[in-house]
Amino acid sequence: MKRLPAWAKKPLGPAKPIHEMKAVLRRRGLHTVCESARCPNIGECFSKPTATFMILGDVCTRTCGFCSVNKRARPLEVDPNEPSNIAVTAKELGLSHVVITSVTRDDLKDGGAKQFALTIRAIKDTISGILVEVLTPDFRGDDEALNIVLNARPDILNHNLETVPSLYPIVRPQADYRRSLGVLKKAKAKGVMAKSGIMAGLGETMEEVKEVLRDLKGSGCDAVTIGQYLRPTRESLEVKEYITPQVFMDYERYGKEIGIKYVYSGTFVRSSYNAEKLISNS
Repeated sequence: MKRLPAWAKKPLGPAKPIHEMKAVLRRRGLHTVCESARCPNIGECFSKPTATFMILGDVCTRTCGFCSVNKRARPLEVDPNEPSNIAVTAKELGLSHVVITSVTRDDLKDGGAKQFALTIRAIKDTISGILVEVLTPDFRGDDEALNIVLNARPDILNHNLETVPSLYPIVRPQADYRRSLGVLKKAKAKGVMAKSGIMAGLGETMEEVKEVLRDLKGSGCDAVTIGQYLRPTRESLEVKEYITPQVFMDYERYGKEIGIKYVYSGTFVRSSYNAEKLISNS
């Protein structure tokens, strides 16, 4: 097991804001990817306070090697109150930019697309002028399901490639690299800002990362995040390499050089981390 370098260590921060935010979420039966994915930024984000809401329960139907979301239980029933509960919570927290993601629900006919659409509309109906970003699964390549989400007019559609094509068999065994690029192309074709993200440190080469960035540029992707993979559980894939801050800077510079408008690259960068600042400050 590789030793965690100093630059890859991040203190959790004060416990009180974390517990307070969790209490707000539990009161309305809401889930966050911040908790389920054991994100290292949870202390910082919950202290703001902000969160990435995770719809459709907290049980995933896929077995991605990097993820700590529960895969062993039976997926939960779709909660009809979830869209309105998220909207009310976002308003209570004073959010101006909301990120909605989900577990992958291959057991549902539409992959959960309708719940995404209902949540987008509930938020926009509740909070005037808010920006809604969705981080969606690939819906198994179902254009009809994807269009349900896009027709609800999210401001940003994020779909993560997660890693380079050669590592898909171990990192995303039930996904397809080209299919995921297709999700981004279709979002862009509908006039929605397209965003994606990858992890570094799983065994990819620098040239493979640059190839992914070129593919994302070719798909019309507007924004890309790149962060260090940190092993969330003992059952998850091991870290192959801790990428230096300089390399992350090189990736960011390269992405911008080839014409990707927004690139955010660093050890603790995650697809939803500082999402509102990525667009406003880049």
